[in-house]
Formats: sequence, C-alpha cells, structure tokens
Amino acid sequence: MSVDLDKYFARIGWDGGRAPTLDTLRSLQHAHVLGIPFENIDVVVGTVPSLDLADLEAKLVAGSRGGYCFEQNTLFAGVLEQLGYGVTRYTGRVRVGARPGEIRPRTHLVLGIEVPGGSEVPGGGEVQGGGEVRYLVDVGFGSTDALLEPLPMLPGLVREGRGRRHRLVVEDADGPAPVWVLQAGSGDAWTELVSFTLDAAPPPDIGVANWHVATHPRSPFRRLFVQRTRVDGHLSLDGTTLTRTARDGTVTVERVDGPEALRDLLEAEFGITPPPGVRPER
Repeated sequence: MSVDLDKYFARIGWDGGRAPTLDTLRSLQHAHVLGIPFENIDVVVGTVPSLDLADLEAKLVAGSRGGYCFEQNTLFAGVLEQLGYGVTRYTGRVRVGARPGEIRPRTHLVLGIEVPGGSEVPGGGEVQGGGEVRYLVDVGFGSTDALLEPLPMLPGLVREGRGRRHRLVVEDADGPAPVWVLQAGSGDAWTELVSFTLDAAPPPDIGVANWHVATHPRSPFRRLFVQRTRVDGHLSLDGTTLTRTARDGTVTVERVDGPEALRDLLEAEFGITPPPGVRPER
C-alpha cells in the first residue's frame, strides 16, 4: 500500500522537491505539523483508530481530520519511505507529567530517519546508520514543545530551530538497551518529553500499543484532546478547556460549552469536521 503523494502534499500545503535530502525532510516535517491537527476523536466516540495506510489516507489526507501519534507517524513514515528515506519505528514512553521513578507503558511512536548519502550534522560527532545520518522525527506529539524539525541522533547535541530547543540524552539502563530521552529546553531548564530504545518496533507491537491507548479505561485519551500548531501560535483543547498560546508566549484560556459550540470550534479553528456524537466530555 502506498500513499498518494500528490494528495498528501496538497493536504499539507507543500510543493518542494522530492529528493530525499535533509532539507526536504525538514520542510516536510514542519509542513505536516502545521497542516494536520492532533486529535483523538475516534477514541472518544469509542473507535480504535486504524493504522492501515489506506484508512489513514482517507482520514488524515482526504478527510478533514487529524489523528494522534500512531496515526500521524505511521502516515508520515509511509510518505518518507516512498520518497527513499530509511525509516525505523520506535515505541516510547511519554515522560511529561510522570512521577519520579514512574515507568509508563510504551504508548508513543517516534521515527528514526536515515537520509541517503549522509548530510551535515552541526557540532560533528559520530554518525549512526552505516554512514548515513539518523534523525529523530515525531509529527505526532502535538504540544507547544514538540519537535518541528528533525533532531540529529547525537547525544547532547542541542538543536534550536523555529523557536524551540531540543536535545537527546542517553541514560544507563538496567537492561541491555540504553534509553534515549528527548528533552525540550526553556531557559536553563530541560523537560523530558519521551524516552525510547533503539530496538525497532514491528507492526504487531505498534498495533497492540495503539489498541491499549484507545481502549484502556485509564487511558488519558479517553477524554477529548485536540491540538493544532499554527504559524502564529498553538491551540489546545483538553475536554472543555481551550488554551491559546501566542508566539510571544501569551496564554489565554476559554471554556467550550455544549456540543454545538464544540463542533463550531473544531471546524473553524482546528480545521476538523468531526463525526456525529462528539461532545466536550465523554
């Protein structure tokens, strides 16, 4: 199964060159994050989102919908593979809001991307992947400190771009696989976003994680959660609370009252045409 690239590029408003270069990857990642919103509406109405590429294309590309990490990164991985990039899928543990020492399940999907022929890496360092540079890519985190550009997978290297700052650190682990941690920087502080190991996640494991997130009674995604990154700022809807974050950091908070107001908001500001039955709270 392949993605109709012309339709996908039109969906995200992108018309760049299709050679699998670092510049293409940067441009595509940014356009995807701006073009397709993060949302979990299917889970809220009681459906497990399909990760089949045909279904993802129908929903995220042809339909006025978005998706959460498994959907977004599965679609983006399919696009990148068609363009000629090497793609490795990793399942990770979200650390935002975790208690000290808490081990959460692997309920997030990130991508390791190899750019054919290699490319420049700021700050130098040892390159992984048989002479090809590997980058961490994630178009499915959605928050105000999520990645907007590929991050070289070189521990400690700080990358600043599009107003955001990130780095990867590697922790010693009890098991055989070192743990990589994506961090977002603000001032002198670093916030842990997600951790993962470099063992590739096969489709069955990704499918089980997707099913767990969509069906577990204590999953945070059983309530409505929608985000959209825009050039002028960021929108976040958590249940009935709408948070607007401007580019200068100014935050305003509003409340959404009733199904009609919710539908109007989703359509007008998030670009989502929701299915029947969506309410502010489950």
